[in-house]
Amino acid sequence: MPISPPARPETAPRPVLATRPDRAAAPPPTTLFAVTGSQLVAAPRSAPRSTGRRRSSNPYLRLLATPGARAFTAGNLIARLPMGMLSVSAVIMIAGSRGSYALAGAVTATGLAATAVVAPFTARLVDRFGQARVAVPATALAVLGSLALVLCVHHDAPAWTLFAAYAATATTPNTGGMSRARWAHLHRGDPAALHTANSFEQAADELCFMLGPVLAATLCGALFPEAGTLVGAVLLMTGVLIFAAQRATEPPVTPRTTTVASPLRTPGMPALLAVFLATGAVFGALEVVSIAHAGGAILALQAAGSCAAGLVYGSLRQARDVHRRLLLCLTGMTALMALPLLAAAGSASLPVLALCLLLAGAATAPTMVTGMTLVQRATRPEQLNEGMTLSVTALLGGVAAGAATGGWLVEHAGTVPGYAAPMSAAALALVIAGAGARCGQWRRT
Repeated sequence: MPISPPARPETAPRPVLATRPDRAAAPPPTTLFAVTGSQLVAAPRSAPRSTGRRRSSNPYLRLLATPGARAFTAGNLIARLPMGMLSVSAVIMIAGSRGSYALAGAVTATGLAATAVVAPFTARLVDRFGQARVAVPATALAVLGSLALVLCVHHDAPAWTLFAAYAATATTPNTGGMSRARWAHLHRGDPAALHTANSFEQAADELCFMLGPVLAATLCGALFPEAGTLVGAVLLMTGVLIFAAQRATEPPVTPRTTTVASPLRTPGMPALLAVFLATGAVFGALEVVSIAHAGGAILALQAAGSCAAGLVYGSLRQARDVHRRLLLCLTGMTALMALPLLAAAGSASLPVLALCLLLAGAATAPTMVTGMTLVQRATRPEQLNEGMTLSVTALLGGVAAGAATGGWLVEHAGTVPGYAAPMSAAALALVIAGAGARCGQWRRT
């Protein structure tokens, strides 16, 4: 009779694989790079695992945490700094060499007019063929124009060569618009993040316009008159090359099967461009009148106020009705632009006028951010660069008109009546925006 084995006590079933407590599970392999065509690019990141840490409450830190954002932002800031340098450097260089501020002003005005004509076509090429393929050669041509201007001034070439050389710089791409287009692509469907991005870009614009003239004047005075233009050209080319190299965040080109109408024909765009034109007149008139009244250094306070207000505005939750927000911003701008007029009329001291300019700048960035948001909504995605460049072109045209008007008032009536020009231009922008909203031009934007 077979003997059965002794019964074993019942125990819990053993797992197939036991994990030793002193050995952590190996993490899955991480793919760092991928091959796309003939390029080695960074592989897309997978969603981060939850670690129990709270996300940063700072919206700008969350914005710059977007993969690839810091790289293209750094390049764009380097490329954008010369915006506030090149015109000031050209004036100092030409006036110092030829002894004529009239000639220097005429040359820079010609470049501004050429930019107003050429910039929309450059932006249209960017939309059709991509940022990297168009921005780099366009910037190279603009840099050659700046170098030609330096050579013409240095070798005492005829005056007409100065106009031709500076007009060639009109091919400079709208780097701020290309950066905003990247944010719109990365955060499509997220209005809150896009609001923060637009505020960040406007603050960056103000910072560059605040630091650029100071840097240009310092270089031209401490080194030699051509130094500001040369450094500005190098920074522009370097920044665009860095920006264009960030292909992972570049918006894809949308193929066009049919002819697309110009953004000018989009409902609401003409009224928006008219608002930008009047807003530019605010900046141009305020700049000329303030320089005539108290010198150029005080203008940095207006830019500083705008920069700070832009950052604060971007951290706030945006209102749903963007059109109403634009009207409120323009109302605030009109009211605050009255402060420098009151200070000048009351013969206030320089610190009081400086405080008034600081407060007057507080409405600038919120107005520009809201206006750019409406432009983005009114423009087709495949025409975003062109639409934003048109708004910048209108802004530059307003700056020129405001500067001319402010200069005429200062010369014929004095600086106190001159401060009425920026306030009147802000009121005109408010009237245009109100008329556009009342006529229903923005209902589809």
